[in-house]
Amino acid sequence: MNYNNHILIVDDVPDNIQVAMNILKEDNYAFSFAMDGRQALDLVESNGSGFDLILLDIMMPEIDGFEVCRQLKTKTLHQDVPVIFLSAKVDVESITQGFEVGGVDYITKPFHANELLARVKNHIQLYHSKKLLQQHNINLHTKMKFEHNRLLSELEANQKDIIYILTELMESTSDETGKHIKRVAEYCRLMAHYHDCLNDEDAEVLYHAAPMHDIGKMMVSQDILHKPDKLTVEEFNLIQQHTLHGHTLLGHSERKIIKAAAVIAYEHHEKWNGEGYPQGLKGEEIHIYGRITSIADVFDALTHKRIYKDSWAVEDAVAYIEQQQGSHFDPSLVALFLDHVDEFIAISQQN
Repeated sequence: MNYNNHILIVDDVPDNIQVAMNILKEDNYAFSFAMDGRQALDLVESNGSGFDLILLDIMMPEIDGFEVCRQLKTKTLHQDVPVIFLSAKVDVESITQGFEVGGVDYITKPFHANELLARVKNHIQLYHSKKLLQQHNINLHTKMKFEHNRLLSELEANQKDIIYILTELMESTSDETGKHIKRVAEYCRLMAHYHDCLNDEDAEVLYHAAPMHDIGKMMVSQDILHKPDKLTVEEFNLIQQHTLHGHTLLGHSERKIIKAAAVIAYEHHEKWNGEGYPQGLKGEEIHIYGRITSIADVFDALTHKRIYKDSWAVEDAVAYIEQQQGSHFDPSLVALFLDHVDEFIAISQQN
């Protein structure tokens, strides 16, 4: 039951509001609605209990959806409420602008009922997970000093729980599998263990943070993620945005595991030669956590089947990693990988 989850639907076409409510009512959400941007902003201000999610049209008179979202993000009490744009505008510029002004997702009309249900559910769960983390941060400062170490340990455990929740959500909405996510975590911990400049704490942080490397894919259309054919340039550009989405989702925490996960989500597609994305970082400009996760992610992706490709032979995948040292991958990490390749292969063969 979701009676405690309150959704605001904003659209200047009453039929569109009714369609969304009819789809979502089976999950027992509470609803409010607004027919224009000004009314939506007034409702947000007057609703003391707040909304758990806002479904926002773009093309409306006087104040369009983009401006509504911009203004919402300036309001301290409501700036974290997730906004999903529901729009008939399908051009890349509009989709990009939707994320730039603070939207967490963008669904084009006409949409599928199951897609709307899944995305609404996922973003509400993410929102409450984020609020839970914030609450723990607040509680940390209200406890007595002698409880400090105990609370830090408890908070770290909660970060791990939240990561587990988010990872489960990611499995259900992206092309990632739970086995791939677990193997990537194992590779990263192993590589950190053998790295001269990293310690046991780094290895454990990597182990818990690396599973979040593709969390931003939850904000990419499932039709694109699961497309068996070659992607168009536009589709590939949308997939590349998952690094930005992941960093936006995770980048506001100062807790070490979530903070490390934000770095990994942002930088694991950067390349040693500077030809990666999204920032075009080069060499040691890329965080060591991103460089390690890059090798782990590629090696596991190559050695396991995906919807758009067959798996490679292990020896071919190892040869590819070696060939890409100094271009895609950090040469020192490739050397470390090759020195301990039997252990990496053993992990790749885990079911």
